[in-house]
Amino acid sequence: MEHMVLGFAPTRRSIFSAPDAVKYANLTRKKLQELNIDFEDVDDINEEGLLFCEEDRLKVLEKFRAKGVIGLLLAHCNFGTEYICARLAKDLGVPVLLWGPLDERPEPDGTRLRDSQCGLFATGKVLRRFGVPFTYLTNCRLEDPVFARGIKDFLAVCRVVKTFRNTRILQIGPRPFDFWSTMCNEGELLERFHIELSPIPLPELTATVRQAIRDRGDVQKAIAYYKANMDIQISEQQLKNVAGLAVAMQRLAKKYHCNAACIQCWNALQDELGIMPCAANAYLNDMGIPVACETDIHGAITALMVEAAANDGSRSFFADWTIRHPDVENGELLQHCGPWPLSVAGCRPCITYPLAFDYPGAITAEARHGNLTLARFDGDNGEYSLLLGNAKGIDGPKGMGTYLWIEVDNIKRLEAKIVEGPYIHHCVGIHQDVVPILYEACKYIGIRPDLYDPIEEDVRAYLRGE
Repeated sequence: MEHMVLGFAPTRRSIFSAPDAVKYANLTRKKLQELNIDFEDVDDINEEGLLFCEEDRLKVLEKFRAKGVIGLLLAHCNFGTEYICARLAKDLGVPVLLWGPLDERPEPDGTRLRDSQCGLFATGKVLRRFGVPFTYLTNCRLEDPVFARGIKDFLAVCRVVKTFRNTRILQIGPRPFDFWSTMCNEGELLERFHIELSPIPLPELTATVRQAIRDRGDVQKAIAYYKANMDIQISEQQLKNVAGLAVAMQRLAKKYHCNAACIQCWNALQDELGIMPCAANAYLNDMGIPVACETDIHGAITALMVEAAANDGSRSFFADWTIRHPDVENGELLQHCGPWPLSVAGCRPCITYPLAFDYPGAITAEARHGNLTLARFDGDNGEYSLLLGNAKGIDGPKGMGTYLWIEVDNIKRLEAKIVEGPYIHHCVGIHQDVVPILYEACKYIGIRPDLYDPIEEDVRAYLRGE
């Protein structure tokens, strides 16, 4: 799992109890440590270890920037100083979690020591005035399970945002002519989202493949991986070419500092190497470098987002929406020629020939069943959104390639979403429920979450701690 540092900035206001604010700041620190949260503190900024004045805010800003925090926890340990919090959040430019510990019963004389909830209301308003998006964790006790869940979910949101903002995709070849659906606006991705593409021509790829085969060592390791984990139904030379392609893509991703890739998987590649790239894609996918087929750049972005949301080693799979289930009313076949990571397989895969091409290098395997998140980042005409929702794996007829029959709540509603757009026939799946994480991340990266089932209120309820 990627190492992430949270910026912890407990705050107070002078008219309420400073000692109580210090007490709850320290209790929160202790709880974060118990949860194994890596956080950067403000306890060295002043004697109280609390944020409440401009001079200290500037010190905190400098410190948090230097430490590279990926998110900011504004803990309102009493009412809090809303304008100082908002200034810090604005300048820091990372996701913000707004929370305060639940107040105790008022004193016998009617006084209140902290008034944290009221302060949360005030800070929320000022953050909106500053144009700062934020996540709200309900006013709760530190011992409440919702606190631990909320902190960990917020860190997952931060991972998605950081990954999205630091994406560079290795683009191997142009999109296939026939795939107009996978075209994207490279300039707009860079200008709006800071997503970079590193395009390389196919001759650079094939030259790297041949060099990898000559080097032998890494290719032999890849061959051993394939033989240990699947049945081989292609020749030794063809397997060597598959392994050479896998190693070459891995080297090129490293050379150009890319965290994902997409490839023109047909048909120029077959003329050059005589293989399909599916099994090579699967190899990289299992190594944590998502590869999308058919030069689908938006698909590669989607894979990075869902894997960042999970952050537990779960790998995603890139799939076509293909046909309805012949027997299940809301069933659908997710399938592709064979690029899915071996870790999602529900049986021993085999390297063979694909459904529609007379070249070796595809994988056949049914993915394991279970609960899924399905997602698709996409856009056209300047509008971007993230289609997302849940599904479950079900039984169905035997297929070719990597495939999984799934069931959703309403296939007709989903079908209309895809057709009406801005989506295409590609999606990304993962064996985790990361819908709330992705939904919340959308507010920070400036895209619209688009749930294909009417569950938005349920998702929002989960996020606010219900």
